[in-house]
Amino acid sequence: MKGRSVRLFLVDGTPTGLITAEVMNWVGHVLMTPRSRLVDALAREEASRTGVYILLGEDPENPTRTKAYIGEGDNIANRIKAHAKDETKDFWTRACLISSKDKNLTKAHIRYLEGRLIDKAIQAGRADLANGTSPDIVNFLPESDESDMEFFLSQIEVVLPVLGVDILRERPKVSLSTDTTTSLQKDVQSPHILALYLESKKHGYRAQAIEQDGEFVVLKGSTALADPPHTSDGYAKLRISLIENNTLASSEPDNGLLVFLQDVSFNSPSAAASVISGRNSNGRWEWRLMDTNQTLKDWQIQQLESKLTD
Repeated sequence: MKGRSVRLFLVDGTPTGLITAEVMNWVGHVLMTPRSRLVDALAREEASRTGVYILLGEDPENPTRTKAYIGEGDNIANRIKAHAKDETKDFWTRACLISSKDKNLTKAHIRYLEGRLIDKAIQAGRADLANGTSPDIVNFLPESDESDMEFFLSQIEVVLPVLGVDILRERPKVSLSTDTTTSLQKDVQSPHILALYLESKKHGYRAQAIEQDGEFVVLKGSTALADPPHTSDGYAKLRISLIENNTLASSEPDNGLLVFLQDVSFNSPSAAASVISGRNSNGRWEWRLMDTNQTLKDWQIQQLESKLTD
């Protein structure tokens, strides 16, 4: 893929305030605002345009997950004002307003975008949506308009992660393999994806994971220690949360292990290793590459030295 430029503008000069984002040769416009600055955001001209919006915050029932609501409106500001008064949507702490600088988005366009955004968020599985089901987008648009909206959507997918919103970003499409320790690496198609494993022969657990673009994903079917002998660790609350929401469940038959029932993203290899082992762990030493058996730390050092030598 070729590089591209995303232009960010800090409206009040601070990275935690209002931020606008644009892409060269794209008519779209994105405004990101914390809820605490909502009055200022909704007073801006672009907030009164026709467009779509995303409300974001922690899921009150699962703090490790993002909760989101995706909507559309002829006047975005009016819709968000209504949501701000809605007690059923108190979860959100940020709002993302997406409109067009040329003001050519119609009601049919934004209904199509809303439906596609919801579909993509559901497929990505990174957030719990407050929407329920996505609207039916069949026959909303002529073929040419649909093509234009798909391009518009592709630019949104570029801009949102730059603003720290990853609810549309696809997960690595790699399945857990039990055949050999190298089969997972063979399934990985991108040179930017690392296939790793962590195991304890003493306790019997084995986990497989993917690291891609700074995201660490433990794969469904991986196992973890059920009753660690340690009294506490820095990731105990995260571990308990995963058990309570049934992401980590007892194995069948019960052999003292827990099983990941779905892929789980972690902020770091150490967070993943600590949840799996039930103790504070340095994940860069404990995770190993599938194809070379190197520790992640050794591999990173080798790559750094190789690039600097070249």
